[in-house]
Amino acid sequence: MKPYLLSLAAGLLVGLIYSLLNVRSPAPPAIALIGLLGILIGEQALPVAKRLFRGQDALAYVKTDCAAHILGPQAVREADDAQDRAA
Repeated sequence: MKPYLLSLAAGLLVGLIYSLLNVRSPAPPAIALIGLLGILIGEQALPVAKRLFRGQDALAYVKTDCAAHILGPQAVREADDAQDRAA
């Protein structure tokens, strides 16, 4: 979670600097970022469908490979660590 918070903080700092300099951000609007999330999720649809068709465990693939691809490996490790602490 720490890298995500650091990234957010850095983005906020840059946004403040842009505001002070009266510069428009080159970043796309939020709707474009949601589209990028859709692309990440869509990339995983075919591999999941193939596993379901073959009768393989698709849920395990979603929890590991898909989650790591969409959320980043850091998020998956933190979720595993939280589960280990809860057990």
